[in-house]
Amino acid sequence: MTERVDLSRLSAPAGCSGRLTGYLARPEGSGPWPAVVVVHEALGVDDVMVRQTERLARAGYLALMPDLFTQGGVRRCLIPTMRASLAGHGRAYQDIAAARTFLTEIPDCTGAVGIIGFCMGGAFALMSAAGGAFDVASANYGMLPKELDRALSGACPVVASYGGRDRMLKGAADRLDAALDRLGVAHDVKEYPEAGHAFLNDAEVGPRLLRPLFRVTGMGPDPEAAADAWRRIETFLDTHLNRSATAG
Repeated sequence: MTERVDLSRLSAPAGCSGRLTGYLARPEGSGPWPAVVVVHEALGVDDVMVRQTERLARAGYLALMPDLFTQGGVRRCLIPTMRASLAGHGRAYQDIAAARTFLTEIPDCTGAVGIIGFCMGGAFALMSAAGGAFDVASANYGMLPKELDRALSGACPVVASYGGRDRMLKGAADRLDAALDRLGVAHDVKEYPEAGHAFLNDAEVGPRLLRPLFRVTGMGPDPEAAADAWRRIETFLDTHLNRSATAG
């Protein structure tokens, strides 16, 4: 079950969104649990993104997805948020930090926090991997930072998944894998040859009139690739978040 939460008390004083909401999903049973900040796709918060958040809760994590478009919706927020994703700074990063702080304040949180992003959110996950805020990052078909080695120097462990039919991100998996190798960052990067963009989604997204176009470009669900990617993601999160919780 997902609960809508108000993050404004943490975001407004930090100079980011004056109003910020998010969607919190808790595991069943009693904690404490590790936590994950979920960063949504470019199309914003929808039922698919909420289900991704709930899936992480079923896997045993406090999962919180901040709505980066709270102030203004998709039309007003999409372009500046996309630009911020690769710039490495801006209001959206402060909003993500507010979500992380909210999670660490929950008594049932172990203190270990990861970040996972999809599409636009994948870029935020990669850019947030360094700096010490997160114990693990999961980037799913996210654009790569322009200065890849510089952005990922000192990064936390990274698990990343890309689709071979994703025309926007040709070769991204290989470039990311090579960079993480050079930097000595623990990682698991995989490209799925038959999958396209947004292959982890369990349903089509976006305006119905545009969905046939999305299909032509190879964008959309791929259950077989998604099942393998989720297995890798959950294994990686379990390894690194529970290790961090134990060390803490």
